Amino acid sequence: MKKWIRFELAIVLFAILISSLEACRKVKSEVSTEIADTTSSTETSTNITAKEKIKHSTEFKNYWYSGKAEITSYKLNQARYGELREGSSVLIFVTEPFAAEKQVKADENRPTNIPVLKLNSTKNYLTGIYPYTIMTSSFLPVNEDSHALKVSFSAQEWCGQVYAQLNNKNNYEITSHSYFESEGDQDFSLDKTTLEDEIWNKIRINPEVLPTGNLKIIPSFEFIRLSHKEFKAYAAVTSLNVKNDTISTYTISYPELERKLEIDFTTTFPHSIIGWTETSKSGFGSEAKLMTSTAVKIKTIITPYWQQNKNSDLFLRDSLGI
Repeated sequence: MKKWIRFELAIVLFAILISSLEACRKVKSEVSTEIADTTSSTETSTNITAKEKIKHSTEFKNYWYSGKAEITSYKLNQARYGELREGSSVLIFVTEPFAAEKQVKADENRPTNIPVLKLNSTKNYLTGIYPYTIMTSSFLPVNEDSHALKVSFSAQEWCGQVYAQLNNKNNYEITSHSYFESEGDQDFSLDKTTLEDEIWNKIRINPEVLPTGNLKIIPSFEFIRLSHKEFKAYAAVTSLNVKNDTISTYTISYPELERKLEIDFTTTFPHSIIGWTETSKSGFGSEAKLMTSTAVKIKTIITPYWQQNKNSDLFLRDSLGI
């Protein structure tokens, strides 16, 4: 009889254990779904300090949350060392969850993740015998009108490598590495202000929030590092010119730097970047002269490029004209 009672008790305990495990799995599933909704939704995000969140249209959500990236190629004429160089540029825009604390792409769903629009901008051109390879990455929150959370830049050519990174914390925390002795390894902070490298993302999310008028802007990391200018904010004059229903132009002029950047984009959604011009001095010393670099759109494709890494996918580069 005692053995029978112990057996019944064991069965009851086992049933309770199974019921608890099922409840845990259900809770875990619900939490995972909630976290996934938080990181993928274009209407809500957590750990956002802005007072107002941006509300996005269904058209915006369908375009930017399709599980694919937008890749656009450009024919590039880049001024370098006092001459124009033919090359190519590619802009890759994609939304992804951003780990708030570590300030990197999130590996998993968390309630603290911030949805961002990431831009990877690349340039490739030759200067005589040796090549230049340039890349800038910027991460801008999708759901708030704020500054980029992070910007990174790298340039490789046969003389060496240059790297710089900005992390948006209490201030802008910047780390810069260069093969030039005068620049070397640097770590410093700057007050928060507009970043030229975040402007491209702002155009794609909502050009109506682009800053206009007289303000302080930190120029693109590419310009600062390749022209060996001081890493700081410079006085700038900015304007947004809606030319017509087809094309709008955002302009940044830096009087002190004798530099002007004009970005052309489609007036209507999805506000595609159709090209840009950049005028600044190029060359050495007294022989430096004002020159204008240009980029003209070749082709746009919408595709999950991170899955297309086989030899059989090489034809996609041909479709981009690069």
